[in-house]
This record gives sequence, C-alpha cells and structure tokens, in this order.
Amino acid sequence: MSTDAGKLVLRLTLGLMMLFHGWDKIIGGVDGIAGLFQNSGFPGFLAYLVFVGEILAPLFLIAGAYTRVAAVLIAGNMVIAVLLVHVDDIFALSGTGGWAIELQAFYLMTAVVIFLLGPGKLSFMPESRWN
Repeated sequence: MSTDAGKLVLRLTLGLMMLFHGWDKIIGGVDGIAGLFQNSGFPGFLAYLVFVGEILAPLFLIAGAYTRVAAVLIAGNMVIAVLLVHVDDIFALSGTGGWAIELQAFYLMTAVVIFLLGPGKLSFMPESRWN
C-alpha cells in the first residue's frame, strides 16, 4: 500500500503543480508563447498545445488515467519550455547557487519517474499498457 500511496502523492504533486501553470495560460493567454514559437521559426498556433501539457495531461495524471501518456506529454512540454525559454540556462547557476533550470528539470524528471513507475493501484484506471 505504501508504494501505491507514494505513486499517488507523486502524481498529485506533479499534476497540481502543472495545473497552476496551465491556469496561468488560461487567464493570461498564450500570446507570449506564440511569439516564442514564431521567433524560433515555428507557427504560433503551436502555443495552444501548452493546454495539452499543462491542463489536460495533469488532469489525467491526477486521475490516474492514461498516466504514462500524460507523463510523456508533460515531459515533452518541459523539454519544449527549456528549449524555447531556458536554453541559455542549461549550464548556468541561479543567483542563489542552484541550477538555473532546477524547477523545469524537476518537473521533467518527475514526469519520467511517473512514466517508469505507472499510476499504482490508487488510480482511476487499472494498470494497463497505456496506464
């Protein structure tokens, strides 16, 4: 039971924290992200995919439905965020001595761990190939 409870806490933590970022995009829009895509040579409409990685995937993660798919979507969202916004910080330290992208790396690695572990028994869907 403790392993399944740990998986639940991990899913809830990442899911809820990502939802805050998604909520910010709902309230403030994705124009800034669209500009980042356009400045990188990609179509601006790709910015709307942030809603998949920061709203839809976290909701699935919280519920424990299609958990591994949701984890991959969140990990991909974080890779894109680092490449669009934080690429110059990958080998940098913050003003307080921590890694400049430690938050993004933490979200990314947590998603990878959830992908590897699966949802556990305390989830909406039982263990399956996609969950």
